[in-house]
Amino acid sequence: MKPHISVIIPALDEEVPIGAVVRACLTTGLPDEVIVVDNGSTDATCERAQAAGARVVAAPRGYGRACAAGVAALDSQTEIVVFLDGDGSDCPELMDRLVRPIVREEADFVIGSRVRGEREPGSMNFQQILAGRAAGLLLKLLYRVPYTDMGPFRAIRRDALARLGMREETYGWNLEMQMRAARAGLQILEVPVNHRCRTGGESKVSGTWRGTLVAGARIVATLLRVGTER
Repeated sequence: MKPHISVIIPALDEEVPIGAVVRACLTTGLPDEVIVVDNGSTDATCERAQAAGARVVAAPRGYGRACAAGVAALDSQTEIVVFLDGDGSDCPELMDRLVRPIVREEADFVIGSRVRGEREPGSMNFQQILAGRAAGLLLKLLYRVPYTDMGPFRAIRRDALARLGMREETYGWNLEMQMRAARAGLQILEVPVNHRCRTGGESKVSGTWRGTLVAGARIVATLLRVGTER
């Protein structure tokens, strides 16, 4: 029997790519619902997401807040939660790679590694690759779990996610999930996923030096906070 699968897509001013991203998710035939979490858009992101078949909910500004709002809005029947970005850079057609191991009870948490997959030139900058590698090495030392990336494309069993006690409200959400999953002893699998250049809008992280610095600071703060928790 097919499990109930929900997709959560945080989005901020993604009116150009969001419709295609939602339709690509639904075309896979895997999700029972697609939730787009509007993070304070000033364009037509909400309208285009709804027109494509998504349910739209709102959240205060902050990547982690958007993810948390999506989790809070999940259908009561949801068993597997998939996260991906709304900028067109992730490949929803590869969703089965993340979901299948969970359905087969081979993993509780599956993260898509952009570093191990095929990347379009320019889709990731040097800082993103370096940050993923560095965080992976530190987490291997801390928890003996190897990661190569902190990519947004990931799937997790809902009951496992509920046990993690996620708290991060901004850019450290992905890292916090990986740290808490490793510390909780979840069955973790990393699979290669392809990555494209965004198809519209501007990156809130790598698009500006300020965005890169702010995101980096939040990620370091998350690493220190979660890593020193008892």
